Amino acid sequence: MTHRLRSLLVLVPAACVAVVATGAAQNAQNQNAQTPLNQVAATAPSTAPPDKPVVVVTDTQRRLRVTPIARGLSHPWGMAILPDGRSLLVTERPGRLRIVREGKLDETPVAGVPQVNPNFIGGLNDVALHPQFVNNGYVYLSYSKDGDRGTTLAVARGRFDGGALRDVKDIFVADAWESGGTPTGGGGTFGGRMVFGPDGMLYVTVGDRDVRVLTDDPTVRSRAQSLTDHNGKVLRLRDDGSVPNDNPFVGRADAKPEIYTYGHRNAYGLAFHPQTGQLWECEFGPMGGDELNVLQPGRNYGWPLVSVGRNYSGVPVSDQSWWRPGMEMPAYVWNPTVNPTNILFYTGDRFVGWRGSLIVSGLGSKQLQRLAVNRQGLITGRPESLLGQLGLRFRDVRQGPDGALYVLTEGRGSGNDDTDGSLLRIEPEP
Repeated sequence: MTHRLRSLLVLVPAACVAVVATGAAQNAQNQNAQTPLNQVAATAPSTAPPDKPVVVVTDTQRRLRVTPIARGLSHPWGMAILPDGRSLLVTERPGRLRIVREGKLDETPVAGVPQVNPNFIGGLNDVALHPQFVNNGYVYLSYSKDGDRGTTLAVARGRFDGGALRDVKDIFVADAWESGGTPTGGGGTFGGRMVFGPDGMLYVTVGDRDVRVLTDDPTVRSRAQSLTDHNGKVLRLRDDGSVPNDNPFVGRADAKPEIYTYGHRNAYGLAFHPQTGQLWECEFGPMGGDELNVLQPGRNYGWPLVSVGRNYSGVPVSDQSWWRPGMEMPAYVWNPTVNPTNILFYTGDRFVGWRGSLIVSGLGSKQLQRLAVNRQGLITGRPESLLGQLGLRFRDVRQGPDGALYVLTEGRGSGNDDTDGSLLRIEPEP
C-alpha cells in the first residue's frame, strides 16, 4: 500500500465526529408506546442498568428495545454464545465465569477457572469456544497470571461439561511480564481479546503493559515495537497454543514466532470481515488516537512511534503522528474518542439497513456505534451513536443467532466488588 493510498484511507474518516444520541426531544412523539421510551435517560448519567425492557430512540429516529437478561454482574468482560443459541458464558473480571441459561443467570459460578490477579484492570478477560466445541467441549479463557516476574497475560483451555471446566491448563503464557503499577503510573493493560479465524487459528491480543502510562516515559510502551517480546502485539496460535508454521516471523532468531502483527497499544477488539476474510482490530489510544486497523501478517501498526493521541500529560505521543516508513496507517481514527472494546460485522436481517455494518462497543464514551463499510472496505459517512441514553459503559458486543445484539455493560470502571454490570439484548422495536 502506498503512502498516498494510506492517507486517503484515513483523512476522510478521521474527520468524522461521533454523534451523541439525543433523547428527551424525541420522546414527545412516542408517548403511546407500551414500553417506556428513553426511561433511563431521564435520570442520566446512571450506573444502574435497566431492570425491565425499555425503548431507546436514536438520533436517526431508530427505535431500539433494550431487554435486561442478567444483572448483578461484576465488571463483565467477555462472552460466548453456546451452540444452542439460548445459553451464554460470561466472564467477570474479578475471576468468575458465569452461565446464562434461557435468559436466567445461574447463581453458581462455573468451577475450574484458573487463579487470576485482579489488581488494577487485570483479572479474567475473554472467553472463546473452539470451532469444534460441539465435539470437544473446549473453552478458552484469557486472564492475568502471576509469576516470579510479575503479571502477564495467559490463555487457558478446559473442557466444559455444562457446569464446570475440566482438565484446565495454560496453553500459552505471554512474554509480557510487568511488575505492576507505581505511584506515577498504572497497572499495565493486558489486552486478552480472542477470536478463532476461518483458518481455525486462535488470534489473541496483548496490551502494551505500560505501567508508566500516566507519564511521558516511553520505556515500557516502546516494547510494542520490539519483536523479542509479546507487549503490544496480536498473536496467532494453533488451538493447542503452539505456533503455526506459516506465521510471519517463524524462523527468525530475533522475533517471537507467535507474533502476527505488532505496534499496537491496547487492542481490545477483533473481527473477521465476512466477505474478504480480513482481520480487523480496534485499539485504545491514550488521549485521542483510538484506531481501527485492517491487519496484514507481519506488519507494524506504529505504536508509540506513530499516534495522533496525546499522553495523559498533554504532550503529543509522537512528533510524526500519521506515518513513518514501514508502518501501516489506520483504516479509521475516532475523533472524538469512543474507547472501543470490541467490534463485529453485522450479518443478520433484524436491523433494517445494518447488514455489513461494523458495530463497535464503547467504554468511556458509553455508547455503541454503527459504522457503514463500503465495498472497498472504507468507512463512509458519520458513525451512528446508539444507547448513549443508558449512561452505561459497554465492554463487549456479540451477535446472536436470532440476529439480535447482546452487550455487556458496567457502571463504574474500577473496583472488584461492584455488581452494577449487566447483559442486555438489543433488538429493533417495531
